[in-house]
Amino acid sequence: MRDIDDPRELDELRELRDFAPTAPRLDDSTRHRVRGRLLTAMDEPAPVVRPRRPVLRIALTGALAAAVAAGVLVAVRDDDGAGRGRTAQPPATSAPAMRNVSAQTVLNGAAAYERRHERTVTPRDDQFIYTKEIIKETEQKTGETKSYVDENWRSVDGSKPSWIMEIGKGWWSPPLKEDQSSWPPQDWGTLRKLPTDPEKLILSIQEDWGMGGKADSLDDIGDQEWSHIHFSLAGLLKLVPVMPEGLRPAAYEALGMVPGVKAVPNQQDAKGRTGVAITYDDPTLPEGAGGFGGYFIFDPKTYAFLGFRDQRTSGDGPKTKTYTQLSYLDSWAVVDKAKQRP
Repeated sequence: MRDIDDPRELDELRELRDFAPTAPRLDDSTRHRVRGRLLTAMDEPAPVVRPRRPVLRIALTGALAAAVAAGVLVAVRDDDGAGRGRTAQPPATSAPAMRNVSAQTVLNGAAAYERRHERTVTPRDDQFIYTKEIIKETEQKTGETKSYVDENWRSVDGSKPSWIMEIGKGWWSPPLKEDQSSWPPQDWGTLRKLPTDPEKLILSIQEDWGMGGKADSLDDIGDQEWSHIHFSLAGLLKLVPVMPEGLRPAAYEALGMVPGVKAVPNQQDAKGRTGVAITYDDPTLPEGAGGFGGYFIFDPKTYAFLGFRDQRTSGDGPKTKTYTQLSYLDSWAVVDKAKQRP
């Protein structure tokens, strides 16, 4: 490697150090290979219903330590295993320098914070979990920003239609049929059965919800299985904002055990607060393609969870628009009826 003597080049390197550059967009062949691997990984014996809301937005982070995602792949499954995907480019954010910490430190700290501040609740089967989420989207080319309030009412035992909203639009989601299942589970009974020990939670996902095959220890899990486990944990944390006691802290700790999870400093949330984000480099993808996981943003001191950062695209070809999406949970409650506010 040659020596760098030009002050201008040194200044440019310092800027790269302080900012999160956007990695190149994946080519079509790589994107199709990734999508095919994802759909294979999600294959289960039981039919899986495609949720009305996307199962999980998966950010592909770049190779640089501070890089934001190289693309976003949205994958969902129908009964026949069919899936759809799309890619997008999230922008970088910059902020004052923040001390470097490991992903394990952040996620273990988040788990400890959650246990200290966790609200316990035991809803009845006939009730609903109400959540109010704030979504802030910025169109990347024009800089136009819009905000949405998404209110959801999910049936506690899954036996009643749930009202689901996304980006200001809502619909009734019917109950699952007896021979159907979905990840992440939404009914309270299934959530309560998930282990609150992080290692047992990983092994449970591997055996019951993952790629099949029982693993006696984490050492028995390969890269392909870890990729699916991360996909499952990220989906659980993102799409189930209210969980039985102890499950969210365990999910944070379990996420910290996944090889390839990393911390990215100086990321802003929907309220403009600067935090440290957790994302994922997938070792099963081609070099430089990054990995799955959106950005989970935490307070850099207390490790309290602040919110998510995602990408969304709309339209096709030259009319395609790419949005940076920031979101956070504003409030939640247990109510007796759908559409009833606390």
